[in-house]
Amino acid sequence: MKIEIVKSRVECPKFECLIFPTYLAGKNDSLDVGSYDDDFSKLARFSSFKGEKGDELESIVADGKPVILISLGKKSEITERELINCLVKKVLVLKSKYEEIAVDIINFEELYDAKSLIYKISSELMLGAYQFNKYKSKNEKAHLKKVFLVTGKNAKMSNELNKAEVVSDAINLCRDWVNEPPNVFHSEKFAAEVEKDAKKLAKVTVKVLNETQIKKECMGLLLAVNAGSTHAPRVVHLTYNPTGATKKTKHIALVGKGLTFDTGGYSLKPPTSMPGMKGDMAGAATAYAAFKAAVSFKPKIKISCFLGITDNMISGGATTPDAIVTSRSGKTVEILNTDAEGRLVLADVLDYACDFKPDVIIDVATLTGAILVALGDEICGLFSNDDKLAEKLETSAKLAEEYMWRMPIIEEFRKEIISKVADLKNMGENRNGGASKAAAFLEKFIRDGITWAHLDIAGVSESQGHLPYCSSKGASGLMVRTLVEYLINGKV
Repeated sequence: MKIEIVKSRVECPKFECLIFPTYLAGKNDSLDVGSYDDDFSKLARFSSFKGEKGDELESIVADGKPVILISLGKKSEITERELINCLVKKVLVLKSKYEEIAVDIINFEELYDAKSLIYKISSELMLGAYQFNKYKSKNEKAHLKKVFLVTGKNAKMSNELNKAEVVSDAINLCRDWVNEPPNVFHSEKFAAEVEKDAKKLAKVTVKVLNETQIKKECMGLLLAVNAGSTHAPRVVHLTYNPTGATKKTKHIALVGKGLTFDTGGYSLKPPTSMPGMKGDMAGAATAYAAFKAAVSFKPKIKISCFLGITDNMISGGATTPDAIVTSRSGKTVEILNTDAEGRLVLADVLDYACDFKPDVIIDVATLTGAILVALGDEICGLFSNDDKLAEKLETSAKLAEEYMWRMPIIEEFRKEIISKVADLKNMGENRNGGASKAAAFLEKFIRDGITWAHLDIAGVSESQGHLPYCSSKGASGLMVRTLVEYLINGKV
């Protein structure tokens, strides 16, 4: 679906339906229909349209085409989010009926920042139109091909529309990868797809470590998770260097967990928890999508992206509980639960990332079910060793209108993951505070002087049907916009 910005409905003569949101204004709460006063005044039933919040009136008025008048209630009580949700939902409801729809937002440009409106409406329409049906024998495509946004400030909106397209395309790529079935999208395939896509990006270098190279890097924890698999592990290393980069150029690294399927290993998941584990690589997909979108805007910072990719399977050679394995950092880890595998993969990749001395490392992972217990399905858990970084990420999340909440890592949790027979263990003494204890484990692999944050996206990575631009089942792509906001607007 394409979005086009125009100054009036006259500039989009082919539209088949016009959506016109309005409100009640003035002392008498009269309905403001803007330039459509003549059209609507001719309607015999317009007088019965009171304009209460949610009221709709559909008729043939504009150029002989259908117009849908939607009232959002009193002008003083409308929020920007209500307006955007209303428009996105209405367009998506009509996507199978019309090929071209016009949406007139001129009346609302005096209430809200026009750039913000264009960016949010455009991006959410593109995200809302997303479908993953490549494996259906009868592939029913949406009828809608183009949406015209009618705005009086279109001359200054091209940058906002471009940003929406870049970010939405990256998010939809993330969704595609997370939605792919695990029998198709195994570790080698995933890494190859990232490499293929990243080679299209300007000023980006790509390095993919194969199993032999991973062994040379002594990534014992990653190899322990991969031990039961028929597919080789991969570590993808991407680097963007801006024009004129020097040793003083700030450097941010993204690290993503890429478990293409997680059975739990010998700590086998119950049958009801197994479906959906194809999405355990959403952290890696999210990290790459944010990287891809951010570098498209040519930021003046260096950005790296490290993805640890494998699955967690069972075989005669798979790692068992009670195993003790040496990590890349040299720390030994007692593996008490093979279903706590994501932190093992991340530990080695975080240590590898530290070699490149970034100023900031942000890892992204569907790490724990415990974060859902703590925060629900709609909120991303944030952990950090630095208050300023945490505040910047929280600010970025607010700008992206995504939910994020900072969680604690206390000294007692750090002590609880110390093993009696090794340096560390991959589980705490009990399940209480599990997300924080997992973060405490990851923190052990961040070197001194590096600012770090961990995003646990286990709750928000899929099935976000409460949002008009997300499906009730399948990948959401949430947190990509938050990370992009931080990477292109946040100060390191």
